[in-house]
Amino acid sequence: MTRFVSLAALVLASSVQAHISDISNKTAEYAVQHYQQAQIHTLANMVSFPTVNKKGLETPNNPDFIGFKQLLKIKAAELGLDYQDFGHTVLIGLGQQRQKVTVVTHGDVQPADPSKWQQSPFLLDSTSQPGKLIARGTEDDKGPIATALYAMKAIKDQGIKLDNRIELMIYLAEESDWAPLKAFMKTYEQPKYAITIDASYPVVVAEKGWSLVEPVFKGISSQQGVYVSDLQGGAFKSQIPEDASLVLHNASAELIAQIKTKAQAFKEVKTQFIKQPSGLKIAVAGVSAHSSEPEAGVNAIAYLASLFNRVDLEPNADGQAVMFIRELIGTGLYGKQFGKIAYSHDFMGPMTVSPTLLTRQGDAITLSVNLRRPVGKNATELESQIRQAVATWQQTHEVALDALEVMLGEPMLLDSAPHAQKLLDIFKHYTQDNDAGFVSIGGGTNAKLFDNAVSFGPSMPGKRYTGHSEHEFITVEQLKLNLRMYTAMMIELGNM
Repeated sequence: MTRFVSLAALVLASSVQAHISDISNKTAEYAVQHYQQAQIHTLANMVSFPTVNKKGLETPNNPDFIGFKQLLKIKAAELGLDYQDFGHTVLIGLGQQRQKVTVVTHGDVQPADPSKWQQSPFLLDSTSQPGKLIARGTEDDKGPIATALYAMKAIKDQGIKLDNRIELMIYLAEESDWAPLKAFMKTYEQPKYAITIDASYPVVVAEKGWSLVEPVFKGISSQQGVYVSDLQGGAFKSQIPEDASLVLHNASAELIAQIKTKAQAFKEVKTQFIKQPSGLKIAVAGVSAHSSEPEAGVNAIAYLASLFNRVDLEPNADGQAVMFIRELIGTGLYGKQFGKIAYSHDFMGPMTVSPTLLTRQGDAITLSVNLRRPVGKNATELESQIRQAVATWQQTHEVALDALEVMLGEPMLLDSAPHAQKLLDIFKHYTQDNDAGFVSIGGGTNAKLFDNAVSFGPSMPGKRYTGHSEHEFITVEQLKLNLRMYTAMMIELGNM
């Protein structure tokens, strides 16, 4: 599956020649000429704040978020924009018009493993790979925030009068907790147009529903037969895991040779075998990616479990988890081994099913399986199929899960949005890609909380999305293109 899919059924006269006003073009060029370096400098300041939400510490009380918001406030004042702080949400605006265009983004980021970065993930690295700006948040979402600020500044500089206010919404818990934003939206007046800049180009009109299946395995090994322990893998629930490992015990030389032969056949991953005092540690290294795009990564947890196909393991918690992953998920991406849950939508594509995280509490292990579900199957039917597949697996192995949690998020598919065609025109104009059309993504953004929100960047068609990976970056050229398109977008929608 590719990330970008044509949307013939929803294209709204997309064959019409893209037209962008002269004032939009001129202001976009002005923005690049005057503020390209400024947005990079501001991005460097933004990524220096490790705005990762922590359990037990409310976002508004977190020193990293307090510092980040102080930077936003100072920057807004410097650029001549108004600033409002609502705790979890910051609004930065241009103009006092009654109707508004809301540009939706977020300032929190996912955790980062410093050992996997050439420099600190919270230091903008522009030297390790020339042309790339490497740091946590550069693509998701601090790069887009910096760009939006300077697009607004360019419009203000040029004295352009707009019919609609431009309002940049920066939410600070998008990666972990949507509840405060849902509460805020109860009193926030819906905008005339809403655009998230937290996804993909050309124009996103459909998003899969973020979903989670979490079986909890419990059991202690007798240590008489072949068993595994110390099973671990993954960093967080919405990242394709780059690392996974376990310790194998009581394995014969023949069995170890068999597993090593399987490992050699897996060209997608690197596998290490390390002797331990009580067994053999097996560590698999894959490639991290956003779990909305499992095709862009290589799932270390899935490949580790698949090394044990046709290996009888004692059913302790670790062994159960390995058997569950290898039998119900495997190395496939679309749930075809998981009972009857697999399905696909003509435009949105197939549901993806990814084991992303293993967590241990005492003798229990929780496996987080991140699903991204399109329209086409209702939640009641899907949950029933999930539970039936898990029940059958338990009966087959004569084990009982300690718990099973199923959470199914709703997908979004817009039949129409009044500003979608204008955004597509802007993309075509600045990229000269006249074949561009509306697209669907596996990710879920705050667009779902607005009446008619679509997404516009920052990730380009055909390019690997790096947000949530341990290799996150945005290119200097992409920032420049974003600045042109976001400036034009604000003017065109501001007068629409």
